[in-house]
Amino acid sequence: MNYRTLIAQADISDAVRGVVKAAALEAGRFADSVVGTGPLPGTPEWDQEQNTSAPADRALAWHLLSLRVQVAAGLHGIETVIVLRMQGATWAAIGEAVGMSRQSAHERWSARVTGVLDPMGTGMPSIVAAD
Repeated sequence: MNYRTLIAQADISDAVRGVVKAAALEAGRFADSVVGTGPLPGTPEWDQEQNTSAPADRALAWHLLSLRVQVAAGLHGIETVIVLRMQGATWAAIGEAVGMSRQSAHERWSARVTGVLDPMGTGMPSIVAAD
C-alpha cells in the first residue's frame, strides 16, 4: 500500500472540525479559570453587579483572553472577533490581546467582520467601535 496516496486521499474534515472545537472549548475553559464567570443570577452578588459595567467588562476580558488562546493555538478566531466588535472592542484592544498592532488586527479580520456585521453595506451596528 502506498501510504503517501492514503494520506493524501484521507478525508480529514471531521478530524479538523473536532480539533478546532476542542481548542475553542479549551480556550473558553481557560478564560473561565482566569476571568471567572461572574456571580449566579439571583444571588446578592449578582444583584450588586446590576447597573454596573462589571458584567460587560468581564465579558470583554473573557473574549479577549479566549481570542488570545485561540490565535496562539493557530485558530483564526473570527467568531470571537465578531463578538468582540459587537461588544464595542476596538482594533487596538483586539490587537493588543493577540500581540499585534491595531493595524495588523484590522487588516487580518476587518473584511470578514464587515461581511458578517454589514453584509448589505449600509453601515455597522452602532455598538461597533468606529475605529
